[in-house]
Amino acid sequence: MGFDLGTELVGMGLRSMSSDHRSVVSINLFVALLCACIVIGHLLEENRWMNESITALAIGLCTGIVILLTTKGKSSHILVFSEDLFFIYLLPPIIFNAGFQVKKKQFFRNFMTIILFGAVGTLISFFVISFGAIEFFRRMEISLDVGDYLAIGAIFSATDSVCTLQILNQDETPLLYSLVFGEGVVNDATSVVLFNALQNFDLVHIDAVIILRFIGNFFYLFLSSTFLGAFTGLLSAYVIKKLYFGRHSTDREVAIMMLMAYLSYMLAELLNLSGILTVFFCGIVMSHYTWHNVTESSRITTKHAFATLSFIAETFLFLYVGMDALDIEKWKFVSSRSWKSIGVSSIILCLVLAEELLLFSHCLFSNLTKSLRVKKLPFRKQVIIWWAGLMRGAVSIALAYNKFTRSGHTQLPGNAIMITSTITVVLFSTVVFGLMTKPLIRLLLPSSQKQLARNLSEPTTPVSLLSSLLEHRPSSLRMLLSKPTHTVHHLWRKFDDSFMRPVFGGRGFVPFVPGSPTERSVHGEE
Repeated sequence: MGFDLGTELVGMGLRSMSSDHRSVVSINLFVALLCACIVIGHLLEENRWMNESITALAIGLCTGIVILLTTKGKSSHILVFSEDLFFIYLLPPIIFNAGFQVKKKQFFRNFMTIILFGAVGTLISFFVISFGAIEFFRRMEISLDVGDYLAIGAIFSATDSVCTLQILNQDETPLLYSLVFGEGVVNDATSVVLFNALQNFDLVHIDAVIILRFIGNFFYLFLSSTFLGAFTGLLSAYVIKKLYFGRHSTDREVAIMMLMAYLSYMLAELLNLSGILTVFFCGIVMSHYTWHNVTESSRITTKHAFATLSFIAETFLFLYVGMDALDIEKWKFVSSRSWKSIGVSSIILCLVLAEELLLFSHCLFSNLTKSLRVKKLPFRKQVIIWWAGLMRGAVSIALAYNKFTRSGHTQLPGNAIMITSTITVVLFSTVVFGLMTKPLIRLLLPSSQKQLARNLSEPTTPVSLLSSLLEHRPSSLRMLLSKPTHTVHHLWRKFDDSFMRPVFGGRGFVPFVPGSPTERSVHGEE
């Protein structure tokens, strides 16, 4: 018996070593592929059609083909996808950097328009896709329940504007960039909140009470997630302002910012809130207060560190999606129903195109509410925003895995069809629409018009003159003559300068670090 136990232990050790060796090989190959994506993306920077997202997808597809050939059709990827991997490790740096790097003045100046496109538009998209799926998929005899159909609406309401944002320049077209960026982030956050809210209800028997509870839960998730993100950001600002980590080590400043940003996301997940909304608003608050409380070297470090982590995570996701598209195990389950998978993918694409056309009505409504002609959104920019909303990406993939599988594939025919259809829609929209993004933007915003676009986005005389005069007029007159968003922004700035900055720091606060030439010069100027 002792001999058998020893043999078993040796066997377990060998299997463990073999598993560890495979993991090391997989990680090495994936890191090498990430390096290849960066190098090839750099070489194709000036290409008229390609961008980094499509480059990563293409490399992933080629790698999947090679792995399929070498494993004789047994596998197409070197790492097994897990929705936990996406939601816990890859999504937080992407969303946090989006909030951290956003130009807050443009974002909040156009906040109502962004909410109209991102939140209201997503809710309309959710209903269009959900009811369209119920109508068409039931005719195709696909075995899904009501909760699955509603989840499909949330999954395909999540857009991916990465391809468009990689081409737009927020310094040349600040209005357009802020709208595309803000719409994308708010859209993804709303989609995930919708998806999470749906998981908490039994939707088989829907009645008025269930609908009211769902609406209440949706707003609870939205508001509480936003509050948690803002609270964590303010806490980090207060701690760093009071303790002056930089006088001993800038590494501690950088570490506490990174860890508290990640803590906000994990706390939201622990409390069953929306981690996306929480970490996004944590990023906005940190960039407004915390970032100004650290030393100059820490500011440079954090800015580039967050951007680098976000870039690597995005590249990783597109690379994996490219490889996962050729996963033979998923396609085996739909091989006998391939026409259904193609039909589902086509219907979803048609529903996406149909609901995105409603964006032009949102633009019309937004323009009607703006009295200043120079601030209205011209048709060419409306087309670019509409085009950015056609693409689906990593969030849709992750939500589909979360809903229809827990192990990378499923043996239920209906679920397998939805997984393969999601991959097909993401690949088609990213590659086909993404390839046409650069030519479209160059056609609609040629170089000779970019400066004009910038002038339109940042109104000057007489608008800026009027605004500057209003700054020195009583608030009641400003209330009457200014737009509501500007009024709120003005009141917020007064509250911020009077109450928030003295407590939490921010712009104008300079932490004293003995021996720092930068800090001595700044204090000397004051």
